[in-house]
Amino acid sequence: MDEKRRWYMVDAKIPLEINGRLILGSKSPRRKELLQVLNIPFEVKTSEADEIAPEGLDDIETVSWVARQKSDSLLPSLLPGEILITADTEVWMNGLRFGKPKNTKQAYDMLTRLSGQKHRVITSIWATDGVKWENSTVTTVVTFNNLPKNWLMWYVKEFKPLDKAGGYGVQEWIGHVGIKHIDGSYDNVKGLPLTAVLEVLKPWILK
Repeated sequence: MDEKRRWYMVDAKIPLEINGRLILGSKSPRRKELLQVLNIPFEVKTSEADEIAPEGLDDIETVSWVARQKSDSLLPSLLPGEILITADTEVWMNGLRFGKPKNTKQAYDMLTRLSGQKHRVITSIWATDGVKWENSTVTTVVTFNNLPKNWLMWYVKEFKPLDKAGGYGVQEWIGHVGIKHIDGSYDNVKGLPLTAVLEVLKPWILK
């Protein structure tokens, strides 16, 4: 047998396997799409936890708190052998939290403030089997071009980004024409940095 062909057959098995059944605690289609990249089978459960955090927390503490609340809300439904991961992604600029806009006007106002500026996108991820807990946080700096207001109005009207922190989706039109620079993980800005997912899953990954 050809040596190259033999090497391929030996190494062709799935490289990532975990000791348990993976549960994604999120209804986000973007997180589901990203997690599928790892080729690890998983199921989806929806967390109904609110995204309110105590006052006095800084940006990373706030994001971590919300992500942990999502895990806590699903913990009673976790079955033996299941490993739950939850995440929260938020946009922060100058100490202010840009959450999911409540309406199109709020989305437009957020984008007007972000236009021409740098902001931080922070994602915190928790993984647990009900006994062991693992956490990882990733920060990416995003720089927006100075965008015309009519562009922002059109984007908000056409894409209705009310389910996205900061009022925008990096994978959408505005991400292609409006973002000048991304310093860090693109997956993080989209909602689920896969390097951090692998980090929190380490205790359960089969060698």
